[in-house]
Amino acid sequence: MKKFIATLLAFGLVATLGACGAKESETTNPPAATGETGATDTTETTELQTIKVAATPVPHAEILNACVDMMAEKGYKLEVTEYSDYIIPNTAVEDGEEDANFFQHTPYLDQFNTDNGTHLVSVAKIHYEPMGIYPGKSASIEEVPDGGTVAVPNDVTNEARALQLLAAQGLIEIDPEAGLNATPKDITSNPKNLEFTELEAAMLPNTVEEFDLNVINSNFAMAAGLNPATDALASEGADSEGAQTYANVLVVKEGNEDNEAVKALIECLTSDETRAFIEETYGGAVVPVF
Repeated sequence: MKKFIATLLAFGLVATLGACGAKESETTNPPAATGETGATDTTETTELQTIKVAATPVPHAEILNACVDMMAEKGYKLEVTEYSDYIIPNTAVEDGEEDANFFQHTPYLDQFNTDNGTHLVSVAKIHYEPMGIYPGKSASIEEVPDGGTVAVPNDVTNEARALQLLAAQGLIEIDPEAGLNATPKDITSNPKNLEFTELEAAMLPNTVEEFDLNVINSNFAMAAGLNPATDALASEGADSEGAQTYANVLVVKEGNEDNEAVKALIECLTSDETRAFIEETYGGAVVPVF
């Protein structure tokens, strides 16, 4: 009888040790996730903080989308919303619907704030887009007839820039004191009696055949399938007043300049990777300034 009880105790001890060994093994080496029922997934997921940025499609949204992976590595989900005008991207940031925008230069931003009572600030210069003169009814600048027609942007800053470019080609002369505030009223010499039509900047690529010449912002030209490097009859030089003044900027609402997500985005937009993307993608039609 004593021998039988000893046997039972020995068997129980072995079973207990076996069970403990199995339990320790499961704890030390948990099974990998296989997708099968009952498998354990020990992967920790980190939720990315979203930053919303408004942009015009080309090149701004394209440049931002090139930063998506870099932003994810920094812990942020970059959400880009495309707009086809120059108004809503600013009002959306002012109203808090978007965290930032990327489409405009500082003179336009300053004028927008003045006209609309908004509180938007630039936090980084990224690139400039040389404004170009594109053919329409006339195939070249030399072929523009007396009384020829020219389409220019209707906003104050871009119209002055367009007139300065036309002046650089010898088509007109402008009062030097007008500078980058010039309008057709500041034209002091117009030997070909050119007639100017002011249109919303985004509309200019759609009406090129209606005018002899068309002065178009590069972002809208590219969005319409025009290549500023090959299709423009003349463009702003890198040393022009327009190029130096009209660098495109990342914009936020005043008070958000030190937001960590915004700082991360600035780092991405001014990185060597982004510089390479701009240079390789646009071939001089978009020029980094950082």
